[in-house]
Amino acid sequence: MRSFQYLCATAAPVMMLGMTLLSGCDSAPGQPRKGSESLAPNEVMEFSTLYADNCAGCHGAEGRGGAAIALADPVYQGIADETTMRKLIANGVSGTSMPAFAQSAAGALTDKQVDVITTGIRSRWCRPEILDGANPPSYAAKSAGDAQRGEAAYRTFCESCHGPGGQGGSKGSAITNDSFLALVSDQGLRTIVIAGRPELGAPDWRGNVPGKPMSEQEVTDVVTWLASRRVPNPGQPYFVTNSVAAVYDRRFYSNEQGKTGGHRPPLQKESDHVE
Repeated sequence: MRSFQYLCATAAPVMMLGMTLLSGCDSAPGQPRKGSESLAPNEVMEFSTLYADNCAGCHGAEGRGGAAIALADPVYQGIADETTMRKLIANGVSGTSMPAFAQSAAGALTDKQVDVITTGIRSRWCRPEILDGANPPSYAAKSAGDAQRGEAAYRTFCESCHGPGGQGGSKGSAITNDSFLALVSDQGLRTIVIAGRPELGAPDWRGNVPGKPMSEQEVTDVVTWLASRRVPNPGQPYFVTNSVAAVYDRRFYSNEQGKTGGHRPPLQKESDHVE
């Protein structure tokens, strides 16, 4: 009897040790623990992660705005429907700083990930009631615009902040700057005119002139006028000062003499444009 009790007493620790070792087989050294594996990029389906990785750099944390408009602006969400939002995310806007994100458009995100971002933005920041009774201009233009009328409308609604000719003022930035206009589409201009940039203190279409909201046509005309101010080669021309010409002379004659007989191409005068 005592030998049996002794056998049980000595066997129990051995059995416990064996069970412990067996239970640890799934987490042996060198093997990842269950659930610790990182998701592949196309498996990430959490909105906060997808937004932070793909959108926040331009549109700001929590959609509060940055280089691009604030996606958390309920006025913007009120004029752009979910279909429009998804199309913009998936396909981007050609010729602007808004890239395409869907794999079908050479982006990195799957269709499901685009859906997650779209529905996440709408569910968090869309408040349809914000525009009840407001009758905002349509998201997309319904008619052709007129640049001459647009210039007049600009003076009425925009000049007090953005200055004469859109060159900038005490309350607003230059909006006829050629580099700015090269980076924004006509639709992007229209969106800003309607929704404003509340994170920058720019009012929507109702707040430029107290008691006088911009009409559908006035918005279209202002956008047409702004678009007419684009130039073929934004960021140019560059003006050549005497000091720049002198540096050009030194570099040319030190690097090119003998190849061209020492005759450099003439530089334009300071008042001329270097294309």
